[in-house]
Formats: sequence, C-alpha cells, structure tokens
Amino acid sequence: MSDNPATSSTPDRTDWTPWLVYAAGCLLSWLLYVLAGTEFQRGLWQLLEVVYQATLQLWPAMALGAIVLPWVRWLQGRGLGTATAVALHVACALLFGALWQALDFTTSLLLFGADHAFAVFAQTLLWRAIWGAVVYTAIATGFTALIEARRARRAALAAAQAESALAQAELAAITGKLNPHFLFNTLNTLIALTRKDPHAAEAALMRFAGMLRYVLDTKRSAADRVALADEVDFVRDYLALESLRLGARLQVDWQLDPATLQDEIPPLSLQPLVENSVLHGVAPQLRGGCIRIVSERNGMNQGLDLTVADDGPGCDPARLADPGEPAGGQAPRTGIGLNALKRRFALDYDGRARLRVHTAPGAGFRVDLWIPQ
Repeated sequence: MSDNPATSSTPDRTDWTPWLVYAAGCLLSWLLYVLAGTEFQRGLWQLLEVVYQATLQLWPAMALGAIVLPWVRWLQGRGLGTATAVALHVACALLFGALWQALDFTTSLLLFGADHAFAVFAQTLLWRAIWGAVVYTAIATGFTALIEARRARRAALAAAQAESALAQAELAAITGKLNPHFLFNTLNTLIALTRKDPHAAEAALMRFAGMLRYVLDTKRSAADRVALADEVDFVRDYLALESLRLGARLQVDWQLDPATLQDEIPPLSLQPLVENSVLHGVAPQLRGGCIRIVSERNGMNQGLDLTVADDGPGCDPARLADPGEPAGGQAPRTGIGLNALKRRFALDYDGRARLRVHTAPGAGFRVDLWIPQ
C-alpha cells in the first residue's frame, strides 16, 4: 500500500469525514455501555451512576483513539512492507493498552487517592492490556478501511477522468482526420473539373467556399452537433459538385422524413458515406449508379435511422477491414471515412450508436446508422 503522500493523504487531512465517523463510533460505544449497565427500575440515580462509570472507563480509550488516525495515515504514506507494518501495529497495540492503563491510573489517583489507584491498577492490569490491543485493532482497522475506500474512490474517479480525456482527444483526432479527408477528395474533383470545364469549375469553387465554411464552423469541438437538415444541405452541395464531373451518371434518391430534419448528429457523419458511394459505387461504372439517402424515426426507441446505399458492385464483407488487395474485382471500401465513423460513434455515444454495413459482390453497398436522440 504505497501511495504518494502528496497526492493521497492531503485530501484526507482536510476532510472531516473520518473524524465524524470516529465521533459517531465513540458515541455509540458510550451509549451501549450505558444501556448495558442500566437498570431503569432502580431510578434516576442509578442511571447517573452508570453514565459516570461509562465516561470514567471509556474516555482514555476515546482520547487515545484520536491519535490512531494520523498514525495510520503516516504508516500508509511510508509504503512499508507487510511484516514491518504488522510489527509496528503490534507494538502500538501494546503501547495503546499501556497508555490506557496510565491514564486510568492517573484519573483514579487524582479522584480517589493512591490506595484506590494502586488497587484498581493491580486488578485491571491484564484486562486493560487485552482490551487495549482489541480496541486499538478495531480503531486502526476501521480507519484503514475508511482511508483505503476513499483512496479507491479517488483513484477510480481519476481513472474515469483520464479515460474521458483520452476519449475526447481521440475523438478530436478522428474529427481532424475527417475534415482534411473531405477537403482533399473534393479538391481533386475540382482540379479534374478545371481541365474539363473551366466555367463550371468557377461556379463549383463558389459552392465549395460555402461547403468549406460549414467544415470550419463544425471544427470548433469534437463534441459538436448539427441538425440533420444542415448536414443534408452540405451533402446536396457536395453531390452538386460531383454531378458536374459525373453528369447524368450520378442519380440520387432522397427519402427524408421531415420529422427527423431537426435531429442532431455529429458533423460530417453523412458526407463520408455518400462520398464512399460516389467513389466506389457510381464513378467506376460506365452506366453510373444511384445513391439512396434515407432518414427515418425509429419506432421502438425514437432514435434516428439513417441509410446510405448504392447499387454499385459492392464488395466482399470479409475484406472490409483489409485495405490491401481488391475483393471481388473491386477495391474494398475502407479508409479514413468508414473506419473513422465507426470509431467516432463508439467514442461519442459511449457505444450506444450503431453503424452496420450490408454488402456482397454484385449486390451494392449499404450503411445503416442509428443515432440516439
């Protein structure tokens, strides 16, 4: 049990909880002593006598017990071995009994004289030694358990805070990857367009400027949320740019439930999936293809269901996590977009959001999202 005193013992010293617990234990012991020795039928004077005896007998142990708390803290802060700690506790238990006997003897000497004090000392020497060890053990064990429990709670809290900070840092890193990924691919599209149609490229650059503003505005925090309607507008602009390059080969089927348009989602959640369908499902095919974008209210849990699907060549599901060789004649659909979204949802929603992929060679590619609201 080795802890840095600077980090573990300081909060205990400024906290009154251990002292309040000890005071409550002392009061309970005193009350039990009084109740055990009281015969209520004998009247008030007998009750007062028992109260007097309880106070006289217990006050030395209670006073000495208050020293045990800082002693236990000191031992725990030293990081001693088990054998050394046990030996020190045994010595302190004997010392506790001796000091209890000394305080009891002094009290009797002052109140009743030397003869009475020596007589009581002779009668209670062994009993005081045994009870001193028992009481010390009980007090030391209680304080140790209390300190360890509070230390464990602080450690658990610190671990949870560190894990949360790590998750936020990773989430920010993922968001930082998604934004340049989108920008890089869109700029490639614009470069290709300038060679094919400079006038269309100029109009596309103006549209791209608005898209860039959306990306920069949503990069303030990894935990930002945007309305689905804003993300849809962003995706429409992106698809408009791609249609300048692909023309009639790019078809889009929008199936949006108006009741879901104000639902909140992380920014750039929909666009990477649409981009994935454009690059892998539509662009490689001479005949082009159709992308279907669906938003619905989940009837069971009131979450947001999103679907992005295309009728492209699809791929082997076993190759989704392998960015290497092609699967079924097509490149597997991995990369920053899909993988980052999976990790983002796992972090951002504590594992509650879901991302599922449905695909097979020749059967298209569909991604279903469920985002809690």
